[in-house]
Amino acid sequence: MLVTLVLLVFGVMLFDMRGRLKAAEQRLAQLEGGVGNTPSLPDRPVPEDGDDDARARPAAPASVVERRVVMDAAPPPPASAVIVDRQFKEGGKGGEEAKGIAIEVARPARPSFSFEELFGRRLPIWAGGVTLAVAGVLLVKYSIDAGLLSPLVRVVLGLLFGGALIGGAEAALRLEDRVRDARVRQALAGAGLATLYAAILAAHMLYGLVGPGIAFAGLAGVTGLAMALSLRFGAPSALLGLVGGLAAPALVEAGQPNVPLLSCYLALAVGGLCVLSRAQRWMWLGVSALVGGAGWGVVMLAMGALDWASSLSVGLLVLMLGMALPVLAFSGTRAALLRMGAAVVAAGQMAALVATGGFGLLQWGLFGLLSLMLVWLGREAALRPLAAIGAGVALLLAAVWPQPEMGRFALVMLGMAAIYGGAALLRVWRGGLVEAGQIAGLALGGFAVALGQCWRVGLDGEFALLALAAAGLPGAAMAMGWRCGTRREDARFVTLASAAALLLVVAGGLGLPEWTLAMVIAAVATGLLKLAALAEDRRVEWSGWGFAFGALVVLAGSDDVARLWGDAADGPGWQGVMRWTAGAAMAALFAWRARFAEGRMVAQGVAVLLAYGAVAQAVPAPWVPVGAALGLAMLAEGARKLAVGRMAPALGVALALVVLWAAWPLGIWLGRVLLSLVGEPVLVRDLPGISEVARRIALPAMALGLALWRGGAAVDAVGRRIGCCVAAVLGGVAAHVAFKQLFALGSLAEVTRLALAERTLWEAVLMGLGFVALRGRIAPAHFHPSRKAGENWARVVGTCLVAAGLGHLLVYSVVLHNPLWFPQAVGSWPFVNLLPVVLALAFVALKVADGWSRRIADGVRMAIIALFGVAMLRQLFVGSLLTVRGVGQVEDILRSVLALALAIGFLLWGIRGQAQAENARDWRIASLLLMLLAVAKVFLLDASGLTGLLRIASFLALGFSLIGIGWLYNRLLREPINNSATIAA
Repeated sequence: MLVTLVLLVFGVMLFDMRGRLKAAEQRLAQLEGGVGNTPSLPDRPVPEDGDDDARARPAAPASVVERRVVMDAAPPPPASAVIVDRQFKEGGKGGEEAKGIAIEVARPARPSFSFEELFGRRLPIWAGGVTLAVAGVLLVKYSIDAGLLSPLVRVVLGLLFGGALIGGAEAALRLEDRVRDARVRQALAGAGLATLYAAILAAHMLYGLVGPGIAFAGLAGVTGLAMALSLRFGAPSALLGLVGGLAAPALVEAGQPNVPLLSCYLALAVGGLCVLSRAQRWMWLGVSALVGGAGWGVVMLAMGALDWASSLSVGLLVLMLGMALPVLAFSGTRAALLRMGAAVVAAGQMAALVATGGFGLLQWGLFGLLSLMLVWLGREAALRPLAAIGAGVALLLAAVWPQPEMGRFALVMLGMAAIYGGAALLRVWRGGLVEAGQIAGLALGGFAVALGQCWRVGLDGEFALLALAAAGLPGAAMAMGWRCGTRREDARFVTLASAAALLLVVAGGLGLPEWTLAMVIAAVATGLLKLAALAEDRRVEWSGWGFAFGALVVLAGSDDVARLWGDAADGPGWQGVMRWTAGAAMAALFAWRARFAEGRMVAQGVAVLLAYGAVAQAVPAPWVPVGAALGLAMLAEGARKLAVGRMAPALGVALALVVLWAAWPLGIWLGRVLLSLVGEPVLVRDLPGISEVARRIALPAMALGLALWRGGAAVDAVGRRIGCCVAAVLGGVAAHVAFKQLFALGSLAEVTRLALAERTLWEAVLMGLGFVALRGRIAPAHFHPSRKAGENWARVVGTCLVAAGLGHLLVYSVVLHNPLWFPQAVGSWPFVNLLPVVLALAFVALKVADGWSRRIADGVRMAIIALFGVAMLRQLFVGSLLTVRGVGQVEDILRSVLALALAIGFLLWGIRGQAQAENARDWRIASLLLMLLAVAKVFLLDASGLTGLLRIASFLALGFSLIGIGWLYNRLLREPINNSATIAA
């Protein structure tokens, strides 16, 4: 321990004295050099006994005045170099300014530590002092070895030798003019003190001449002498006193020490060193003394359980070391930091004393004294955190108190609350955030410690009241600062409000049924929002947002969440209804009253979601989608009186709920539709059930349509378009599934028999509704707020319906499931079957398509006419099912005739409409292509496959057709063959 203490002392000395040594060396060199340092030239009075010339001679305005160093006859020391430092001006007498006067101030050059300087001038004196001390020890050892002197004589001689060395140091001080070196007396005094320490220790430890008490008193006396000598001889004596005084108990005591006596001695020794440190401004001495005293405190605490006298003495010693002595030892800029460090160490040691002392009332009382001192020191701004640190240590001690007795525990907690809470209440609105945090920490931490130490089953109500009482502490602080002008400048108010709110939540959770926790948190969050408005402090609103999020977390963790997607037991959950309704009301209030704009938008959506959750708790699971759809319609009705976009987030969330409920049946329907695009028929058993479609798709689609009709003006154009698209998709899917129920095709046989009729009727319905809309005879066109906008909307709807019908016809009836190659019944009667109906629907729809692209529409017409002709010809020969294998010769010849007839018809249509239609040429080209196909068929197929009259008839028909086509081109287009201009071209 002695070695550690010495090393620590020297470390502190080196850290603190480095700058001081530099300044002292410069000052010493300046004094040894005799350099003047006067910055100005004072006016000197004329001496009365001076000569006349001195009286009459005026002070000439010299431009430069040099101060020269007048040296003695002795050679100057090495560090006598002079450097010009600065120049300045000074006003003269009578207010006249002496301009141009420059003063050269000399300052000493920084001393250099050469080999000769170090080993010739500085070290020998200190080495001599150490040598004298060693000589005293060797003298005693020699007398022991030679047996010349008795032990008593040896000790007395050692004491006399030490006193003689100290006397020599005094003589060196008195003969300063001859010695002229302070280190001589310092070395002699240090050697004398070391000899005295050695003599007393030898008397006790080697010879047993004196007991521990006398030896301890002797060492204490030497320590006091060392402190006194340091006032005359400097820091080395103080250093020896520090080391000897702190090491004396360890060197003298053997076995179990007398703790009260040791504590008293340490208090006196460390106190004296601290007073000496402040008087001489040796900060290293005070720091070392306090560190050594704290080390002895740790040693005494490590001894184990102490009796009441030892506990009292150690506690008082800790109080002196941590509180009183640092005030005496330190001053200046770094004093606050050192005092805070000492106080923190004292708090830790006092906590250890309480813990090792069995958490008795005496130990707690000492901790209470420490707490009062910490609060008292906290008056200074730099030491304000000390009270908070003490409160934290007290709460930690109470938390680790093993099985405390209820009454004693309550007494201790009330005392700590009174000390730390009362002081913080007085200072919170005159101080800063530290006091507010201290109050919040006391309230929350105190309740948490009490709950952890004393809670038992059946005490929830009592602890709910305790939480309310704890909330009164930050509540009282808030009330005291309500009229404080600086309340809004920092986070003190919101810290107190948040702590009180949290304790209210805990009180509600303990005192009320468990299922009401979300309601309690929602109520507290709403109260914080209202408090933020009254206090005009936006930080409180942020705290309210935090509690609102906590309410959402509690709701999300409850069992009620399963009802949101229909997984719940039978019967309504009224407790869940109350929980989710409270959450929805909280979110709605935040959406209405909060100042955070982005948060208001989020709160709107959350309010709708929570309201949907409340509905889901009360409504049977199959009808929850209908409830969501009705909620959307009600929101749209309520949004009519608000500004555009004000309820957009809420409407968006409601629409999302509707879409999510429809997602599953929509996914099933879409999967079957995609399979149908590769030729797979859509059977009714593969589609969602009609009841599920009605609840999840049809009714929500109608509610969405109602919302768009009644509240469409509450959203912008983009929102209306999105709503219209969703409504159209939902309505279309619902209508398609409902329509599929009419024919109920459940097998491939039924598909063959009724699929064409089903498709044709569906296409007719789509096109019919589209034409009704295009003619403006649907209700929304008349009820729209803007007549023109309603007409445009009807036109768009009608066009979409006609396009859907035409697309369905082309994709399925013409391409994928064409009766020519897909087995489907078209009807047994010639010309009175489904084929003319399909052709008529296509032509009606293509009439609308002319407005999009006439050329494409004409191309589709040509293809449909050709396919229709082939299908009708096939139906004449094979009946209702056109996919029967084999083609007869007559049917084959008639196909060629049909091609020629269609070619003539296309040509006539193109010739007749050439003046009106710009696409007439396309019809004529199509006729030529059909003619070429007919020629190719006749010459390549019919010529080889037919015989007899049929072959002749085929060629005759082809020949007359070609002649007729040529005649039509020549006559009706007015381009004769023998035209000379044409021949020339």
